[in-house]
Amino acid sequence: MTSAQQRAALQRQIWAIANEVRGAVDGWDFKQYVLGTLFYRFISENFASYIEGGDEGVRYAELPDNVITPDIKDDAIKTKGFFLYPSQLFAKVVASAHTNESLNTDLAAIFAAIEASANGYPSEHDIKGLFADFDTTSNRLGNTVKDKNTRLAAVLKGVSDLDFGDAHDGDFEENQIDLFGDAYEFLISNYAANAGKSGGEFFTPQHVSKLIARLAMHGQTSVNKIYDPACGSGSLLLQAKKHFDVHIIEEGFFGQEINHTTYNLARMNMFLHNINYDKFNVQLGNTLIDPHFGDDKPFDAIVSNPPYSVKWIGSDDPTLINDERFAPAGVLAPKSKADFAFVLHALSYLSSKGRAAIVCFPGIFYRGGAEQKIRQYLVDNNYVETVISLAPNLFYGTTIAVNILVLSKHKTDTTTQFIDASGLFKKETNNNVLLDKHIEEIMAVFDSKANVDHFAKSVPFEQVADNGYNLSVSSYIEARDTREVIDIKTLNANIANIVARQAELRTAIDAIVAELEGDEA
Repeated sequence: MTSAQQRAALQRQIWAIANEVRGAVDGWDFKQYVLGTLFYRFISENFASYIEGGDEGVRYAELPDNVITPDIKDDAIKTKGFFLYPSQLFAKVVASAHTNESLNTDLAAIFAAIEASANGYPSEHDIKGLFADFDTTSNRLGNTVKDKNTRLAAVLKGVSDLDFGDAHDGDFEENQIDLFGDAYEFLISNYAANAGKSGGEFFTPQHVSKLIARLAMHGQTSVNKIYDPACGSGSLLLQAKKHFDVHIIEEGFFGQEINHTTYNLARMNMFLHNINYDKFNVQLGNTLIDPHFGDDKPFDAIVSNPPYSVKWIGSDDPTLINDERFAPAGVLAPKSKADFAFVLHALSYLSSKGRAAIVCFPGIFYRGGAEQKIRQYLVDNNYVETVISLAPNLFYGTTIAVNILVLSKHKTDTTTQFIDASGLFKKETNNNVLLDKHIEEIMAVFDSKANVDHFAKSVPFEQVADNGYNLSVSSYIEARDTREVIDIKTLNANIANIVARQAELRTAIDAIVAELEGDEA
């Protein structure tokens, strides 16, 4: 099989396992156990590979715990961010899982020990609470301890059966990490697709993430760091790693997430993509009223798919109008629609050489009131590089056709580019998708800023201002007329032929009727 076929087979297998072991438990509720188990296996094999250091004569899982010296442990935590004793490794636990009557409590103790191993080290924040949602005592697993252990053993065995290659064959870094990371992203995307709106709030489909990451990184040979102020499970940040050389992002990956479970998924996702604890910083909290990373800004690349039209405190907090993020616009985003609050936050964190690519609800580009005043601020200060309208039904949980707003602080002219990409998609079973060729088409015109009929147009500042600072793509790009072109002369000739034929038929019918009437007489 080809590599692509192997990955496809692995993905089919992991989704079948995920559905089989959950039984009657809702998949959305059960996702923490499958994702957490996959993460547990990954860090076990990754950690063992690190300790073995390529020495084929060493099998970390076969060593007794008491041979681990304090120095070995200390060095490992400083490097990897956490520690596992041989007895705590996934392979050791899964070997006796089906006969272990204290499996659920043993797992809980191991997870607690992994997290505690980082206490007092720089990685403490990145490790703390990682397994908080892997509740081995939950009734979701069963009503009795035996039932819980049976289901936990099934999850462990299922994940153990997945073929990621031999952890001891020396290619862990090159091959297995990609497979683990792909499997984790595949699981998250499937859970999101099957969860409706709640899934769409924490995961941006990979094909859209790729476009957003490329927009934010475009033209930059290196960026200091990349940031997502509403990072969900980290999918947008990880696209930057996947599609660009890792060394181009010098200081790492930064994100903030308001949902605790999703915050844990994002941190796991970073580890699973081999981003070490000292190269990512994901924080928990409300970005709009409790923003982190003020001391880390500015960022050369910002990507974001914030929640659409959520409520926020807005003008009910009189201090916010003086917040350095919102004060320059002179007005706060409406309390019922926080979209532009996220936009202004991102702009405030953006460097003079960078770009921000933000998924936005289309209504914010044409509505009046405070949103119009914020648009005026953005346009008057020449921050809006491009507005892109996408096809409908690209995201999980919503069918709307969203826009991407690209902000820049280094534009060389005062035009605003509009791209109508609403016709670029491939229809699949439940959602539309952007293909690579669609992304290339968008990126080519984004780079060239060329005017293309019915697709792209760069509009002078004065025209946008005269149009009430309306930033809707449809206000500037005429939709292609897909109606059939009709030749009037040919149509008239056809009509004349039809009329003549009708006359012939009428004459023939009259003759037949007259003949029948004559026979009756």
